[in-house]
Amino acid sequence: MKITSIVVKILMPLLLGGAILYWMYRGFDFNSIRHVVLHEMDWTWMLLSFPFGILAQAFRGWRWKQMLDPIGEHPRSVTSVNAVFLSYAASLLVPRIGEFTRCGVLKRCDGVSFSKALGTVVTERAIDSLLVAGVTGITLLAQLNIFNIFFDRTGTSFESVVHRFTAAGYFVTFVCGMACVVLLHFLLKKLYIYNKVKATLSGIWQGVMSLKEVKNIPLFIFFTLGIWVSYFLHYYLTFFCFDFTSHLGIGCAMVTFVVGSIAVLVPTPNGAGPWHFAVKTMLILYGVADENALYFVLIVHAVQTMLVVLLGVWSWVALNFIKTKKL
Repeated sequence: MKITSIVVKILMPLLLGGAILYWMYRGFDFNSIRHVVLHEMDWTWMLLSFPFGILAQAFRGWRWKQMLDPIGEHPRSVTSVNAVFLSYAASLLVPRIGEFTRCGVLKRCDGVSFSKALGTVVTERAIDSLLVAGVTGITLLAQLNIFNIFFDRTGTSFESVVHRFTAAGYFVTFVCGMACVVLLHFLLKKLYIYNKVKATLSGIWQGVMSLKEVKNIPLFIFFTLGIWVSYFLHYYLTFFCFDFTSHLGIGCAMVTFVVGSIAVLVPTPNGAGPWHFAVKTMLILYGVADENALYFVLIVHAVQTMLVVLLGVWSWVALNFIKTKKL
């Protein structure tokens, strides 16, 4: 049973992401990517995007500390930020395990209650989801024509869902749907385990309710907005790395950012596969050639994933040099 669980949690997300990537890049000339990276890509803009990728995670760590303070848990800022860095890297191996990883780091280094920390993570995820939903609604209304074309092209038009749903659309939707069902199963299983422990439930509830007692609400709002503005700039600046996307404008960037943010909910390492498919499809609707769209999603995702890995390595080393907080 344990082996089956490991297979499902690790191998299935890898197979899902790999299957989508294989379907997208079958017959693609990967040798041409080297030429694009070395001779056609402006790395200045990619390097300029890195500080925003780092800042987004740092804001998350500082906001997390702010949420823990009202419930009697006082982790150090350096521990909180490095825990977030490590959590993103850990999720590359096992999707969604990062939330548990960072709570474990705070417990080991600063003696923070694991259940209370997990409760605050649940709360911040809910806040981020509401923010993304709001941005998605605004973007959808602002770029409604593009989304209508997207629904038609991918076979997801509500008016012709049965007759015009393509084979590719069926495949991607089915596989992603199955992955979400499996993820839901394991989340419910974990919640069931926690439900058996009253003390843990109490800790989670305290973590969730911590939002009411957060001091300096303006700073909390600043951190929350800072996270997503930084994520967006981390992504948007990569448009200027390539001639075929530099002219598209902030409207296209918002649409592809929103669609990509939704796609990464599918449990694959850093959204690999679903993110590529969603962003590439939208770029094509904005007039980017199919091959160029494939270049963009592959290079940008690979480079930004490497940044996540480097931050994870950095945090792992840094945490080993940070002395355990005396209680």
